Amino acid sequence: MSSSWYVIQSHPNKEQLLFKQIELLGIEVFYPKIKVKPVNPRSRKIRPYFPGYLFIRTEPEMIGTSTIKWMPHSKGIIAFGGEPSIVPESLIHALKQKIGDSEDSIIEIKDEFNSGTPISVEYGPFVGYEGIFDMKLEGSDRVRILLKMLINQYVPVELEISHIQQKKTKPKNP
Repeated sequence: MSSSWYVIQSHPNKEQLLFKQIELLGIEVFYPKIKVKPVNPRSRKIRPYFPGYLFIRTEPEMIGTSTIKWMPHSKGIIAFGGEPSIVPESLIHALKQKIGDSEDSIIEIKDEFNSGTPISVEYGPFVGYEGIFDMKLEGSDRVRILLKMLINQYVPVELEISHIQQKKTKPKNP
């Protein structure tokens, strides 16, 4: 049988410890991280992209073993109806393209947005929409944008800052 990707849940703030333990077992693990600028300068500057979750690639028969289920700092494999839920390879591939797949790959939050900056949404449920940057929400990695819904109607929406990018302007022809 071929291996598949699964999601393993960790105890709160124990993702890095669980990542190291899984790595020591020789299981392929993907732990996406994001670099943040916290309000408290003593807070962690690198945080999990998906707090409490890691992705592992393993054989289906390995999922049922107590090695993974009872590993310290692990809450086990995410399952629905008693069956471990398989994560599509395409999702992992898309995440690795965005973040990178090495242990040192980290998404950096950009502070390039000023109020009124035209943006486009690159990820999430509003992908493809355009809008205007409004403000960064204090103490989080979220922003408020004014999403262009109809001809000239804008709706305030809160998104992860990593989901948007500055809209590329087309050069004017002389």
